[in-house]
Amino acid sequence: MTDKYIGAIDQGTTSSRFIIFDYQGKIISSAQLEHKQIYPKPGWVEHDPMEILTNTKKAIAQALKSASISIDMLISIGITNQRETVIIWDKETGKPLYNAIVWQDIRTSSLCKKLEQEHGNDFFRKKTGLPIATYFSASKIKWMIDNVQEVSDAIKDNKACIGTIDSWLLWNLTDHIHATDITNAGRTQLFNIIDWDWDSDLLELFSIPKTALPNVKSSINTEGFGYLVWEGETTNVSINAILGDQQAALFGQNCFSKGEAKSTYGTGAFLLMNIGSEFYLSDNGLLTTPAYSIGNDKPVYALEGSIALAGSLVQWFRDNIGLIKQSPEIEQLASSVPDNGGVYCVPAFSGLFAPYWNSSAQGLFTGLTHHSNSGHFARAILEATAYQTNDVFRAMEADTGISLKQLMVDGGMTENNLLMQFIADIIECEVTRPMIKETTCLGAAFGSGIASKYWNLEDVKKIQTEDKTWHPTLEEQERKKLLEGWTKAIKKSITT
Repeated sequence: MTDKYIGAIDQGTTSSRFIIFDYQGKIISSAQLEHKQIYPKPGWVEHDPMEILTNTKKAIAQALKSASISIDMLISIGITNQRETVIIWDKETGKPLYNAIVWQDIRTSSLCKKLEQEHGNDFFRKKTGLPIATYFSASKIKWMIDNVQEVSDAIKDNKACIGTIDSWLLWNLTDHIHATDITNAGRTQLFNIIDWDWDSDLLELFSIPKTALPNVKSSINTEGFGYLVWEGETTNVSINAILGDQQAALFGQNCFSKGEAKSTYGTGAFLLMNIGSEFYLSDNGLLTTPAYSIGNDKPVYALEGSIALAGSLVQWFRDNIGLIKQSPEIEQLASSVPDNGGVYCVPAFSGLFAPYWNSSAQGLFTGLTHHSNSGHFARAILEATAYQTNDVFRAMEADTGISLKQLMVDGGMTENNLLMQFIADIIECEVTRPMIKETTCLGAAFGSGIASKYWNLEDVKKIQTEDKTWHPTLEEQERKKLLEGWTKAIKKSITT
């Protein structure tokens, strides 16, 4: 095994990466390239699919070159990707017919409101585990069909391929195989996660032909999705694992048992809890979503709570407010004051996600006085992520009846010790960061390695170990006071 490696593609909201892992789980090499964020109108967010594909190929080439590794030294590759972001391309030319519409995009808000009024959220939740929302792929696909002539024509001529980012990459990195896995299909709002197939009622409602959609396979696929085509030649490198980014992080954090939970703090924040193989709906505003499936084993479900802005809120503070020059500087600025001084930030720039699901909520700062200064603003920015984490955390406990003792965390924001300690204080629970912090990519690598029998579950449990744990230290009276202030701020955001 010493001269063989596992590769992982991590196609995220802001960049594309390729990481090469050895048998010990050590990162041998990596490469990462950012892509443009396209904002045609307020609330619209797009990516150039060709730029993403080009950057992914460049990242693979750069990582191989950096490690002096040839492509045939890879046993297999896993893919993890930003979810819900969707592309429609021509199956004959392979060219995208419109930009990718990103998960953050809210152009379909009026359509979603109309569908909720006509059908009610339970119609969608009982099939997909998801409320009707702009967040998911279905309404984005419908918008492209209705508003882009090239897409409409391709649908009529049976020339359209519709897929999330993983499908787009798989198509272009193999011999045009059109497939996806259950974790990505489960985020389109078109996939029935009880029957494990595209839902005919939903396809009819959104006017989407099943023939344009990818085949749905197990996330960790022992038969593989297809073989990598590299420099015009089909290789023996199997692409055999696909996981949406948050499910990949759950897998990379070794949350294999019911009741284990993780939170990824990246562009947004995403909390997932493994709830086992039994499907049930949340009574507290969470999503029920496929977590992963291994081979022919019964799929595992997760409860999920999504926070729209986490790291991107710090970037907004950096770029739009200008009180810091680099994102990490926010920790020092926030530490310049002993508390938030009564200042709260509700970052409802695109409404509020779980557990509120209120697209009309508005972003705000509240509690400002003559005493307020830049440190209080910085602290309020960081604390917003912790308060929202607590909202989701408590909803998970209420849904499952499980008292969570530990939250596994990953993502760039976990380097912020002030934030991690405050999260531990607010949720009254241990917060643990793993030794290998690239858990999204690691989860895709684990899945690929398991599918190719490079590793087994016991092997990957030994690879991922603890780096640091934060324990709650805040007095209960102070904690309650802070949460009361947050509740008041949320109410103002929703009623503004």
